[in-house]
Amino acid sequence: MPPEGTPSERFPRSHRLRKDLEFQAVYGSRHRRQSGPLLVYGRPNDLEHQRLGLSVGRKVGGAVKRVRIKRQLREAFRLMLPHFQAAFDFIVVVRPHRVATAEDYRRHLEIAMRKVVAEWTPRGSTEQDQSPGC
Repeated sequence: MPPEGTPSERFPRSHRLRKDLEFQAVYGSRHRRQSGPLLVYGRPNDLEHQRLGLSVGRKVGGAVKRVRIKRQLREAFRLMLPHFQAAFDFIVVVRPHRVATAEDYRRHLEIAMRKVVAEWTPRGSTEQDQSPGC
């Protein structure tokens, strides 16, 4: 346990998607973007923070490989939390691939998450509503 006054470096449960209904709501939004081996689904939530759900199937590899990938993705997401202000629920689906570095996962995750957020942003923007061709 960290000393008092020190921020925890754990990934809080409040930032995780855990229930089937939460996953189904994000999948149902049908907003997704791919970057490398990661397919990221997303939708805005009513919270003040982001939440993450992971889907790493058996085709990706054995249990040890899948757990390692999940750990790297959670860490990449946790490190992005202070720099990423959009309140969204994200599900990351990992497709079969060769082993990548933690930095590769972070880069792919950030690219795909930003694309998903950008897809939602114009819908609520008044500036975008006034431009021709929308």
